[in-house]
Amino acid sequence: MSRLIELYFTLLKWFVVLCLAGMVVLVFGNVILRYFFNSGITQSEEFSRWLFVWTVFVGAIIVLRENGHLGIDFIVNSLPRPLRIVALTLSHLLMIYATWLIIAGSWVQVRVNMNTFAPATGLSQALFFGVGLVFGVSSGAILISRLVLILTGKMDRLSSIDEEQIALQRVGVK
Repeated sequence: MSRLIELYFTLLKWFVVLCLAGMVVLVFGNVILRYFFNSGITQSEEFSRWLFVWTVFVGAIIVLRENGHLGIDFIVNSLPRPLRIVALTLSHLLMIYATWLIIAGSWVQVRVNMNTFAPATGLSQALFFGVGLVFGVSSGAILISRLVLILTGKMDRLSSIDEEQIALQRVGVK
């Protein structure tokens, strides 16, 4: 199962790379066409905007998994263990609720926009709003699995860096 999860996140990372490359090609290509040839690709602006939105949401999934979002870990980690577990449980429950709201709202938008098409590309607007479903389901799975770890006592700290490694570096051990 962990191999499948690793494969999923590897695919997400490559997807972000392809989206970024696509945006660069589309925007830069359109600038060159407009500057030198006084023309452009109409679909370029719309499609690059879609790629940007997908990049942001998929990137947020990756960062959530790596625990790299901005936070106040040092405050939570400095609490006594029982309070830390309560704080982590409450914060994860709130994040799961927010994720559920994103899933529910995205699902409504996908259904409403299934037969609405973008003006330049002609693609269904459901593809634009579908990223909320991908984000919500992926983030929800991450948050629920972390909540289980917290409630079973296997996770009682949040940290995007390895604190033990930092302590070893301070004393000169690499």
